[in-house]
Amino acid sequence: MKESMLHLKSLNHISLVCRSVEKSLDFYQSVLEFFPIRRPGSFDFNGAWLFNYGIGIHLLQSEDPDKMPKKITQINPKDNHISFQCESMVTVEKNLKEMEIEYVKRRVEEGGIYVDQLSSMTLNP
Repeated sequence: MKESMLHLKSLNHISLVCRSVEKSLDFYQSVLEFFPIRRPGSFDFNGAWLFNYGIGIHLLQSEDPDKMPKKITQINPKDNHISFQCESMVTVEKNLKEMEIEYVKRRVEEGGIYVDQLSSMTLNP
């Protein structure tokens, strides 16, 4: 096996520019169960750091929220996205409905294997 030239260990975090850090923070905490972690005080811009499932997410306030793309209405596999696996799509869908969170559903088929996908329309409020 070839040794990695860069000696990378793992993914550290992803950064997401948000229309509203506060709304995004609420979504990632209450829906996806991420928890806030300390962010360096030397940053002079609005943002929040979260962690769970071995993944760091850094939310960054958009400098011009009105110019950000509108909410999604369909799943586009060619667009930026984060994907999580879950134990039960039925449970996830039920919980999203109970929380009155808009989502879109799609089924992908490859060689007789079907994969259901849900995409929240509020991932980047």
